[in-house]
Amino acid sequence: MQKLKNRLVEDLVFKSYLDEVMDKKKYRKMNRYIQHGNTTCLLHSIAVAYFSYRLAKLFRIKVHEKELIRGALLHDYFLYDWHAKYKPTKDVGLHGRIHPTIALFNARRDYNVNRIEADIISKHMFPLTFNPPRYKESVIVCIVDKVCSIYEVFSKKAYLEIAEKLTDTKKKRRVIARRINLYN
Repeated sequence: MQKLKNRLVEDLVFKSYLDEVMDKKKYRKMNRYIQHGNTTCLLHSIAVAYFSYRLAKLFRIKVHEKELIRGALLHDYFLYDWHAKYKPTKDVGLHGRIHPTIALFNARRDYNVNRIEADIISKHMFPLTFNPPRYKESVIVCIVDKVCSIYEVFSKKAYLEIAEKLTDTKKKRRVIARRINLYN
């Protein structure tokens, strides 16, 4: 029973940070752009944030939860179709190398981003980008991002069910809150 209660509380924590970031209309525009396979940037970012948070909990890694979740949610906040816009040329590098800088610029413009969140966003593409992550939160997101990307490229039905469950915010939160109260 205690494990279930802890998991429900953890999901509420995750949802509160997700709601905070998704509150901006601009962020929800990420759903317009495909990231990998058939997965949109929005669903990819939610999955990376959720699995980063779950991984930290599973291995009992002490992290700054808010920074981990927000940084992961904003790590691909570049707001364009990378398949069409950025073809590698002499002037413009590979999307994989330039999008962390664009995502960080957009995140700083639209959110109050701290140093850990900035590190997560700017270094999630290591080793393609040359600067290694500085914080354990950044390392976690970097690893989970790679795993999620591989899954999305090779999976026919990437995170749709998980993402739908996570984005159904208000109703789900009430149900979870009621369950928690039942076990008090």
